[in-house]
Amino acid sequence: MKRLFTFIVVIVLIISVCGCAKQTPVPQSEPDTGTTAVNDTTLTTDLSETAEASETESFSEPVVTPVAAEREKGCWYGEYTGTAATFTGLEPLPLNGFEGVSFENTKGLSDETIEHSYGVATEEKPHTISVNNQRFFSENGFNALCYDASAAEKYVYLTFDCGYENGYTAKILDTLRDKGVKAAFFCTLPEMKGNTEIIARMINEGHIVGNHSVTHPDFSKLTRREMFDEVKTFDDYLRENFGYSAQYFRYPQGKYSENSLDLLNRMGYTCVFWSLAYADWDLSNQKGADYALETVMSRIHPGAVILLHAVSPDNANALGSIIDAARAKGYSFRSLSEYVPA
Repeated sequence: MKRLFTFIVVIVLIISVCGCAKQTPVPQSEPDTGTTAVNDTTLTTDLSETAEASETESFSEPVVTPVAAEREKGCWYGEYTGTAATFTGLEPLPLNGFEGVSFENTKGLSDETIEHSYGVATEEKPHTISVNNQRFFSENGFNALCYDASAAEKYVYLTFDCGYENGYTAKILDTLRDKGVKAAFFCTLPEMKGNTEIIARMINEGHIVGNHSVTHPDFSKLTRREMFDEVKTFDDYLRENFGYSAQYFRYPQGKYSENSLDLLNRMGYTCVFWSLAYADWDLSNQKGADYALETVMSRIHPGAVILLHAVSPDNANALGSIIDAARAKGYSFRSLSEYVPA
């Protein structure tokens, strides 16, 4: 009886082993849908495709959130990461004052060239030239600013001209960020096209990117149509590639005419000049950060519109000290968007 039982057990074991040997395994390339195990190759491919789809979607449909308060001041801001790829697909902003602008000088305004001058301010008072310039703008109904004549408090406006990039703008932006100061950067179209990440950073960090034209011409020598095209071509690029616009214009070379002021105002722009500057643009005659600091501080005055050039290493190196010294004398820094014509 014991022998029969043992024989039966042996036969059952043999049949079980044979059955297991004949079972077909599930290949790794076709994982069992009932399990959570996934082949490494399949997982990598899936993640790659998901990331690619997500990236394409975010670039083709970027989210732009205008700030209502800034829209009222003439500025529009979006959120950008600072990479060129995120600029594509942005919807251009509505035109602001460009439609219906007359190319005829219906007021018979002068085309005579005016070269902006400002004088050397002393004792924390604007030079008489700047005072007279601002009075001329106001009395003739031109929306233009060289210094804020209504400044009852000690505040100033910091502005930069950016015709091209030679490596100092990022350092300037670092200082402005660290000091909590907002500035205006007047750029040309080639500057924008060649430095998209820097332009995006200006916008991201709350600075104004102002219109400085396409080719940097003498506006007093242009027809109204030519002036219009210089300004609109710049603004079109800014709107279409950054989803941003700011209605502040600075004349190339500081040359203008009454006729050009009228056209720019009709296009919705405030023309921004300056009451404090020095020959910082001359790269063959840089005199060091101490000279820049001393020069700016000796000419500072309430309501000053300060013009610095972003190509100057002296400005880049002295900017932090200039801001600290101005604040030590009781000055604060305002954005042009806070300026209210008297």
